[in-house]
Amino acid sequence: MAQFVSAQEALKVVKSGNNVFIQTAAATPQQLVKALTARASDLRDVKIYSIHTEGDCSYAHPDYEKSFEIHSFFNGHNLRSMRKNINPTFVPIFLSEIPSLFYNGIVPLDVALVQVSPPDKHGMCSLGPSVDVSLSAVRTAKTVIAQVNPKMPRSFGDAQIEFSKVHFAVEVDEELYLASPAAPSAVELQIGKNIAALIEDGATLQMGIGAIPDATLKALTGHKDLGIHTEMFSDGLVDLYKTGAVTNKYKTRMAGKIVSSFALGSRKTYDFIDNNPMVIMMDAAYTNDTHIIRQNPKVVAINSAIEVDLTGQVCADSIGNRIYSGVGGQMDFMRGAALSKGGKPIIALPSTTSKGQSKIAPFLKEGAGVTTTRAHVHYIVTEHGVAHLHGKTLQERAKALIAIAAPEFREDLEKQSRKVLGF
Repeated sequence: MAQFVSAQEALKVVKSGNNVFIQTAAATPQQLVKALTARASDLRDVKIYSIHTEGDCSYAHPDYEKSFEIHSFFNGHNLRSMRKNINPTFVPIFLSEIPSLFYNGIVPLDVALVQVSPPDKHGMCSLGPSVDVSLSAVRTAKTVIAQVNPKMPRSFGDAQIEFSKVHFAVEVDEELYLASPAAPSAVELQIGKNIAALIEDGATLQMGIGAIPDATLKALTGHKDLGIHTEMFSDGLVDLYKTGAVTNKYKTRMAGKIVSSFALGSRKTYDFIDNNPMVIMMDAAYTNDTHIIRQNPKVVAINSAIEVDLTGQVCADSIGNRIYSGVGGQMDFMRGAALSKGGKPIIALPSTTSKGQSKIAPFLKEGAGVTTTRAHVHYIVTEHGVAHLHGKTLQERAKALIAIAAPEFREDLEKQSRKVLGF
C-alpha cells in the first residue's frame, strides 16, 4: 500500500543517474515536478523521459543541464520556451512504439511521476485524461510516485491502475492544466470546411488539438453517425458529440465508444471524460496501432504540417534542422487511414506562415525531417482547396500543390518547379 508523504519526501527516492518518467499533458503532476526541480543541486545526470508535458518544466532550464538530461519523445511549447536547443537529446520515435521501450527494457525506468484520481472502493485509481505511454511507465518503473488529486477525472479502458502499485502518494487538490484555444481564424475555418467536404457520414475520425481540428469539427455538425478513434481530443469533440453527429455506430473496433489515448482541453473536456462509459482511454500502443486503425471504416486522419514540398514530402517535426515537436502519431494514423476501406489520410495547413512565407515550398528547408513521405501522402488541404496526390506523378503533384498555395507565390513556385524538379 502506498505511503502518503509530502512531495519533498517522495522525491528523495530519485538518485543521480536515474531514469525518470513524467506523465503527459493535462495530467502532468505539477507538485512532483516542482519538488524534483528543487533537488537539482543534489542530483547529476538524471534522465527525464516524457512526451508533451504541460505546465511547469523548470527542470529543463539550462542552469540545471548537469542535473537533468532531457530525453523528449515529443516537445511541447513549455519545453521549447525553456530550452532553445533540444536537438541533442530528442528521441525520434512513433508514439505507438514508446511503450515497447519501457516494456522491453530498452529504456529502464527507475521512477515514474504520475497523477491519479483517489482510489475507489475497489482500490483502483485512474490515470484520467492521459493513458498514452503513461500506463507502460507505471507498469515498468521500479518506483511509482503518484499525485492523488480529486479533480482528476475517472476514465475507463486502460486508465485503471491498482493503488497498491503506487509506492509513494502525495495528496493535492488542484485544477488540472486547462487548454483553451483561441477561436479559429477565417483561414482556419475555411480549411475546416474544405476538410469536412471530404468526410462522409459513418466515417471514423482522428484529429489533434488546435484551431484547424476545432474548425473541422465545427463544420461537421450536419454529418451523421461519425465515429472516433483518435490519439487525442479536446473541447471541439465534446461540442460535436452534443450535436448528435457522433454515434460510433459503424466502427469495427469498440463500436459505440469514443476511443482515445489522451485528452487536453478545458474543464468541459475533463468533465466529459469523468465516469463516462462512452469514452475509453487506451494505451497508445493500441490507439496508434495501424492494424487496429485500418479495421474501422472510412478512417479520416487529419494531421498538420510545418511545410510541404512540391513532391508531397511533409515536415511536421522540425524547422530546418531545429527540432520543434516530434514524430508523434502522424504516420501511425496516416498509414492506418490509407489502409482503411474508404479511408482518407489528410495533411492540413494554412498556405502561409505567420511571417507571410509560403508553407508549400519547392523543397524542404535544409536539415528538415520528413515526417510523412511522399508515398504516404494522399490529400493536402489549405484554405485555397484540396490537392489529391495519391497515384499522381511528381509533375501532377507539383501542379496540384501550386494550385492550393497562396496566390502570390504560385508564379514563383511554377518557376522553381521547372528549375528544381526539371519540369
